[in-house]
Amino acid sequence: MTFRVVIADRVAQAGLEQLDGAPEIEVANLAGRPHDELLRALAGAHALIVRSETRVTADLLAQAPLLRVIARAGTGVDNIDVHAATRRGIAVMNAPDANTVSAAEHAMALLLALIRRIPGAVEAMRRGEWDRKRFEGSELRGKTLGIIGLGRIGGQVAQLARAFGMQLVGHDPYLAPERAADLHAKLVPLDHLLQVADVVTLHMAHTEHTHHLINADRLKLMKPTAVLINTARGELVDEAALAEAVRAGRIAGAAVDVFAVEPLPADSPLRTLDRVILTPHLAASTAEAQERVSVETCSAVREALLQGDLSFALNVAGIDGSTLRRLGPLLDLSRRLGRLALALAPGPSKAIDVVFGGDDETAARPVLMAALEGLLSAMGVDQVSLVNAQLIAEERGIRHARTTAAPEPGFETTVSVTLETGEGRVRVAGALVGDSHGRVIRIDDYHVDVAPEGWMLVIRNRDVPGVIGHVGTLLGGARINIGSYHQARLAVPGQEALAAITVDQPPTDAVLRALERVPDVLLVRLAELGD
Repeated sequence: MTFRVVIADRVAQAGLEQLDGAPEIEVANLAGRPHDELLRALAGAHALIVRSETRVTADLLAQAPLLRVIARAGTGVDNIDVHAATRRGIAVMNAPDANTVSAAEHAMALLLALIRRIPGAVEAMRRGEWDRKRFEGSELRGKTLGIIGLGRIGGQVAQLARAFGMQLVGHDPYLAPERAADLHAKLVPLDHLLQVADVVTLHMAHTEHTHHLINADRLKLMKPTAVLINTARGELVDEAALAEAVRAGRIAGAAVDVFAVEPLPADSPLRTLDRVILTPHLAASTAEAQERVSVETCSAVREALLQGDLSFALNVAGIDGSTLRRLGPLLDLSRRLGRLALALAPGPSKAIDVVFGGDDETAARPVLMAALEGLLSAMGVDQVSLVNAQLIAEERGIRHARTTAAPEPGFETTVSVTLETGEGRVRVAGALVGDSHGRVIRIDDYHVDVAPEGWMLVIRNRDVPGVIGHVGTLLGGARINIGSYHQARLAVPGQEALAAITVDQPPTDAVLRALERVPDVLLVRLAELGD
């Protein structure tokens, strides 16, 4: 199979070579081309690579029925409708580490330029002036740097700032105390950080909860001698409030690389303030970063298409290619158990509980997602995959849970799927045999041993003579070939029994109704488990 990768925005050549070197991949580079050409190319695209220029909306995705991967050559995914992509089963990737050094260095460059008043001094020199006193600056040594967000870039800034002899305080509700200790940063509440810091620098994502994190009230908490640096996301700061705080002297200045609207409007009040340094989103604009971003992004797309490697995906638990290959038979078994459970369930699904039994600590979550994928695909949901199975289940009100336990007795690796409905529940379990193929080993209280493939009839009947003969005769008369017939009984003979029968072709509705009329047959279910 040939995979088509569409490049919508300019990326460095070093990354494109990662794609061109794979004979299974065809590249359509439309960077700088008209939008209608991009839309036409998306009709046959399996992957799309963008930077910040192209907005990937739900309408755009509707033009790409084959799309499997969207990759942003950069850190954020603000220009991608991640929910719409996830709903379609499309993995969304970015390059989270490639521009870390460049972004951190730019934050420090802005800080140095701001407190040493370099831009103003440069302009004065160009005008022929020589005014040393007017451009007297401050040292970083001994000052307190407040870092909001101590992830990759914030952590790199912390290391650079320590080299300048700065004291560090940080605010990051998701950071482990051990990591803060490694960075020599004291974790404090946000308002306290704003009160004590001489420099406040932002390094966090923009979300509903962080929108205008720095607003007029929080700017009032800062020292009048403090400065603000923003190289993260423009929406983190109320720009009008920032301009007013600088104009009124409530803070000493600001340096900003990112804006809520880009390009920054010509009438923005930030443009008029001489104690504000503005750069046009340059934090990642170094030759080294652009090459790393391109290589990292294109390599991730290549591995996702050729190996199924989702370790860079933001909208699915990181599953790399080696994990997928290792877990392949187990995930396949889980999908088939999800389909079987739905076929046997007495009514619409309300909740699914998946239990993984085995030693692989990485398996429980992928196994749950695979079981959900099987369940939803059997329900007729289109384009369901590991990427969107959990989201679709939640949208349909299907609760889900996963646990890890000891394997079923006699096996090393097992999966149990319990499906709950308003009318009852059903439990099916399977096991890997020889790490390569799966078997269904339990249906409710019945121990069975049958391959989960093709079409499976599950019949409950009274445990009396003659039922097996009647069923076999009826199927034979309908010219339906039986692949395997496993009869299971409960511990006490004479009560109920269960037959798990694989057949080469699906029985018609008329045959199913005839089976239901067989004497002593209590229930007939048909499951399509796949090839």
